[in-house]
Amino acid sequence: MARWAIAIHGGAGVDPNLPEHRQEEAKRVLARCLQVGVDLLRAGAQALDVVEAVVRELETDPFFNSGRGSALTRAGTVEMEASIMDGRGRRCGAVSGVSTVKSPVSLARRVMDKSPHSYLAFDGAEEFAREQGLETVDNSYFITEDNVGMLKLAKEAGTILFDYRIPLTGADTCSALAGAADSSNPHKAGMVMNGLPISVYAPETVGCAVVDSSGACAAATSTGGLMNKMTGRIGDSPLIGSGTYACGACAVSCTGEGEAIIRCTLARDVAAVMEYKGLPLQQAVDYCVKERLDEGFAGLIAVSSAGEVAYGFNCTGMFRGCATEDGFMEVGIWE
Repeated sequence: MARWAIAIHGGAGVDPNLPEHRQEEAKRVLARCLQVGVDLLRAGAQALDVVEAVVRELETDPFFNSGRGSALTRAGTVEMEASIMDGRGRRCGAVSGVSTVKSPVSLARRVMDKSPHSYLAFDGAEEFAREQGLETVDNSYFITEDNVGMLKLAKEAGTILFDYRIPLTGADTCSALAGAADSSNPHKAGMVMNGLPISVYAPETVGCAVVDSSGACAAATSTGGLMNKMTGRIGDSPLIGSGTYACGACAVSCTGEGEAIIRCTLARDVAAVMEYKGLPLQQAVDYCVKERLDEGFAGLIAVSSAGEVAYGFNCTGMFRGCATEDGFMEVGIWE
């Protein structure tokens, strides 16, 4: 019998000045969702069912940018995306442009299990959800007052912003963006992610990677994307091999600069390094974060079929949690 293990994340790239009470709130959400997965694994649930259940739980909490609380497009609407992958046979399902489905990750699961396809988007995904009887809600359900305010700031600053967790005035935002644009000193404003100072960047994607007691691996990822993004923009989260991947060796979920993750097919690369270079899980994660991201910033969580847990990131922090069958459990943000 293999040992089960689970890892979850709520996004990479955290403001070092994030208030303590917001850090504690994030940890509480992560701990609650992690416990959902632990309880299922202790009851003998399969990895695929666990990742869906955990990500679905994360989607219901507006603290992170997935499901309710998703970032808004420049039109003020929500377009969500998600993917799920079963390491047994490398089956997968993904959706993009979802605007009324309460749980995008569950829709991705239905695409995998109940359709002849691997990926559905926009009207086609919405129609399939209705055919499957999945719960739908008005788009306004996903929109929070905080995000409406942040979209206004993003438009005033004339830029794309990530979802946020520290309220800023318009002057604060513009000042931070101006500092980031100072090419004479690229480090003047500290770390920049996707052109955005870390002070106004915050986690976006949520994800889960699991190996169950049979040694089967699965992963799932869900996000609302970027604040003030163009309608129709698709990031790494629904792209199999980029934001999500699972096979016989491991399962991986990524977060961070979507375009950078897409370019390097980050999730698949972790598995490839294990398969072709023979590296153990943590070494494979470290190698890919260091060598594959070029100038991009990102993070990832991973589990192996042997029951190992690993994570890595090259930015300031990643909201994450993990647990193993031997009783280890941890929720963290920083190194």
